[in-house]
Amino acid sequence: MLNKDMQVTTIAGTKPYMAPEMFSSTKPIGYSYAVDWWSLGITAYELLRGRRPYHIRSSTAANEIAHVYKTATVMYPAAWSKDMVSLIKKLLEINAEERFSHLSDIQDFAYLADINWDAVLQKRILPGFLPTKGKLNCDPTFELEEMILESKPLHKKKKRLAKKEKESSKNDSMQACYLQKHLESIQRDFFVFNREKMRQQHNEMQENLMLAQTKDNQEEDDQNNNI
Repeated sequence: MLNKDMQVTTIAGTKPYMAPEMFSSTKPIGYSYAVDWWSLGITAYELLRGRRPYHIRSSTAANEIAHVYKTATVMYPAAWSKDMVSLIKKLLEINAEERFSHLSDIQDFAYLADINWDAVLQKRILPGFLPTKGKLNCDPTFELEEMILESKPLHKKKKRLAKKEKESSKNDSMQACYLQKHLESIQRDFFVFNREKMRQQHNEMQENLMLAQTKDNQEEDDQNNNI
């Protein structure tokens, strides 16, 4: 629990929705409640436009994110009302000290003057959209985090990994059996070539030929002598 004078330096969250003060290329910078209002601004922009204001992914390095916040310019469509743009700009203020960071900042903003805040806090305002509980009301391929999709992501992940390992083991076993059969077939039909043995046989044949030739010559000489 934090009071208004406390700050934290730990880094935790989903990078595309994390405030600039949470990233530093040199040393950790303390931050407080203002980071949550930044996340609200990112979410509001994304709901209105269908994309986030900054091109940041979960895999983007912290130093790259810090550079994006220093150099990138947020584009606001011309069709948006000026008051809406003003509100989102106050939520997406890079300087945390100038950012809307209290509920009173939102309640006092002229664009939201007609909101019955007591009814909102008591949950008596009907939302403009009620998702169906029986199905997923979003496209899971659009960079949705695993933590959002599953109530017990670690448990689900453990089961998926176990299933994947079991399937992999089964596939490895089938492949090993397949390879073993082919190896036995090769060993059965393979003619082993022994170079040294072949050379020895060749030399023996040459010696036998030479001996036979020498013997024939001697016999021929003996016959000539007899004549």
